[in-house]
Amino acid sequence: MRIILLLLIGLISHVSYAEKLLILGDSLSAAYGMQQQQGWPALLQQKTEWQLINASISGETTAGGLARLPALLTEHKPDIVMIELGGNDGLRGFSVELIQSNLGKIITLVQQHKSQPILMQIRIPPNYGPRYVRQFTAVYPELAEKHDITLWPFFMDSIAINNDLMMADGIHPNVAAQPVITEFMAELLLQLEKNK
Repeated sequence: MRIILLLLIGLISHVSYAEKLLILGDSLSAAYGMQQQQGWPALLQQKTEWQLINASISGETTAGGLARLPALLTEHKPDIVMIELGGNDGLRGFSVELIQSNLGKIITLVQQHKSQPILMQIRIPPNYGPRYVRQFTAVYPELAEKHDITLWPFFMDSIAINNDLMMADGIHPNVAAQPVITEFMAELLLQLEKNK
């Protein structure tokens, strides 16, 4: 009985101290158009010991993420916050300066809460004009360098060019894409653990 009790205490301690990763994203991470358990965050949770908190909302903008972030940080106290935002801003033609400002504030807020921010590169379709697309894309490496944080590659880069993995709207990954994204993200988490 005593051994079982010690094992239970050890298990509870392990769960309690599992590192928390908060995903602050939009529809690309919110299992848009499918059941939550089919989305890559839920699939990734099955493959990792990290405690994943998916705070992604379809249609979310950088301003919306910034507004929700303080409560999320207070409630969950994540070790790491993965920021996957900006796509909806870009699709709506918001100014690059506004997007950069909001993302910068999100990064700073995460750091002030003693959490580690990780920024994901975001891309938008080329039909918004080469100048805007170029400026938008450049925001992410510039912010990563300015704040000295990790920049993760966009998980949609290999998905978006494969029609079999995309919804009819040409923007969102379908159910078949979720395991592919899961493997991609699992590899990034593994690299993160190795670099500690």
